[in-house]
Amino acid sequence: MSAGYATFLAWQEWGFRKTLAPPLSFAATLPAPTPRAPLDTTAVATVLGLATETSLLPSAEALTLQASFVLDTGLSRALLADAQGSRIYQVGDQLPGGSVLRRVEVNQAVLWNKGREEVLTLQSSSSSFLRQLDSPSQPPTPVSSTRFLRPLSGQSE
Repeated sequence: MSAGYATFLAWQEWGFRKTLAPPLSFAATLPAPTPRAPLDTTAVATVLGLATETSLLPSAEALTLQASFVLDTGLSRALLADAQGSRIYQVGDQLPGGSVLRRVEVNQAVLWNKGREEVLTLQSSSSSFLRQLDSPSQPPTPVSSTRFLRPLSGQSE
């Protein structure tokens, strides 16, 4: 009984496959791929932040860097001033002139403007509120007190 059923299923499969349209045979002609222009490796390295140290152009933005806050962990910030006043920006923020704050370093802030990096250097003012003190050449001698506290020998009253 099972051999007859298997023969019946094979006959139905053969009839079904006979009714299917035969696959079309044609030669596919693919156009030759156009050669790509090689990538500009300096542009890729610049975008990824891997470019060698080159002198950056001064920024054309009407901004001045008043302070930089560089953090080991997290995003660094910069205090930038323009005609409207001062504001703190963090890395990645859009600036009023259309550029983006890319990097904040101790003495400068790097902006990304029209496909290139520009730098804002820290403006040092002549009348600074906080002054950096020079360390003395010789450390100060420790001041010792002429009076010493001595423990009492014996019973206290």
